[in-house]
Amino acid sequence: MKKIPLRDNVRLLKGLDSVFGKLATRILPAPPCTAPAGEIRSILVIRPGGIGDAALLAPAIYRLQRIFPHARIQILAEKRNSDTFALIPGIDQVLLYDTPNGLLQVLRGTYDLVIDTEQWHRLSALVARLTGAPRLIGFDTNERRRMFTHAVPYRHDEYEVSSFLHLLTPLGIREAHDGSTVFLFVPESEKERATTLLHPVGGTPFISIFPGASIAERRWGSRRFNSVVKSLEHHGLRSVIVGGAVDREQGEEIVKDTRALNLAGRTTLAGTAAIISASSLLLSGDSGVLHIAVGLGVPTVSLFGPGIAAKWAPRGTRHTVVNRELPCSPCTRFGTTPPCPCNVSCLSEILPDAVTTAILQQLRIDKKISNKVLDFIGHHC
Repeated sequence: MKKIPLRDNVRLLKGLDSVFGKLATRILPAPPCTAPAGEIRSILVIRPGGIGDAALLAPAIYRLQRIFPHARIQILAEKRNSDTFALIPGIDQVLLYDTPNGLLQVLRGTYDLVIDTEQWHRLSALVARLTGAPRLIGFDTNERRRMFTHAVPYRHDEYEVSSFLHLLTPLGIREAHDGSTVFLFVPESEKERATTLLHPVGGTPFISIFPGASIAERRWGSRRFNSVVKSLEHHGLRSVIVGGAVDREQGEEIVKDTRALNLAGRTTLAGTAAIISASSLLLSGDSGVLHIAVGLGVPTVSLFGPGIAAKWAPRGTRHTVVNRELPCSPCTRFGTTPPCPCNVSCLSEILPDAVTTAILQQLRIDKKISNKVLDFIGHHC
């Protein structure tokens, strides 16, 4: 059987959702409003979508583990974000939303609680309803609200970690997220492999850079990243490019005529996390990899434009967000970014010098590199 590319798979799911999902959630009977009392021993958390959503879901999963220590927790994810859950300890099983076997296994299962963390599309709400679980929780953003025993409001101006935590309020769990908390963890085997891959850096402090994005409008461009790499080298700092196979060619363009190391396409997602965890800081656009760095406790400098910074930008003094804040941005809603008639000026007008300055200032705040380098930066920042 011919394998369907991930991007085509995503388009297929969105197409099914817009037609079948909308119709089915209107026709299918709503579940009983009153959930029966009883111990929660089996939990299904549905998380389709990208890497970032999966990473930011970790704090909510830990709350479930703490409140229901004897419950079995399964995750229903997509192929594109399923590897993220290897960074979240304590999950019993990850099943795939976009494969017949994974979906069938869920529909045959028995659950005391199902939490659908999808923000907009309806198919996941439909899957939740078809499990027949007595407690069904999800966001009330459209017709999907009919599929739940408890529909929770969703806001675009609230950090996504907090939005996911709000899904637990029907269970009596009301906790705020501490922005300084580390919530992702790299397996030791991946750390060892990362040490080998980073051998050319020679053990010196380095900046990790992720240049990719799932949406073209969120890509800053190879030339700009290359300019930053060269400026950082002037300040005595090495750079390492991370990412998947699709980022390999762009990585080569970024490291051209520099001492930077391109590791894009040479690691798994967990391996990328291991490299980031060994770095002094991550430079990235609005991406899932950015949220992995945040979860690992690594300082970041991020570039925002089309995306909603209020919802997706990292919080706290360890993170710097570079955002032109033009009147036309942000323009993304529920993961959909419209074509830009202004050449994505919200990103293209961010200058490399401004990004380099932000990196140097953040490094001084965090003191993530040696005093000798800090002193050097202090005289040139």
